[in-house]
Parts: sequence; structure tokens; C-alpha cells
Amino acid sequence: MKDNSNRNKILYEYAGFASQLMVALGLAVYGGYWSDKKLNLHFPLLLWVLPLAVIAVMIVKVIKDTSNK
Repeated sequence: MKDNSNRNKILYEYAGFASQLMVALGLAVYGGYWSDKKLNLHFPLLLWVLPLAVIAVMIVKVIKDTSNK
């Protein structure tokens, strides 16, 4: 029974991480689009940079969470 609760805990952690990633990427895309329009940029620079920064931060977070302490 203890093994089953450990699996559920890991499943909830990954589900939470996936939710955080999707929300963060959505906000980054919207924020980049809005910023590019506000700054009158002809190339969607922030639309690309902000989501890439979110992905980089999330990768660092996964590495820190899964590394042996």
C-alpha cells in the first residue's frame, strides 16, 4: 500500500508541473505578443524570447528538483 501512495505522489507532482508549464507558457506568449504590439516591434522578438526563457527556467527547476541531494 505504501508503494501505491508513493506512485500517486509522483503522479501529482508531474501533473502539477505540467499545469505550471502550460500556464507559464500561455502567459509568456500573451505577454510577449502584448509587449511586441505595445513597443511597435516589426519582428516578434518578445513573443519568442519570453516563452524560451520560461522553458529554460522550468528545465532548471526540474534539474534542481530531481538531483540527488
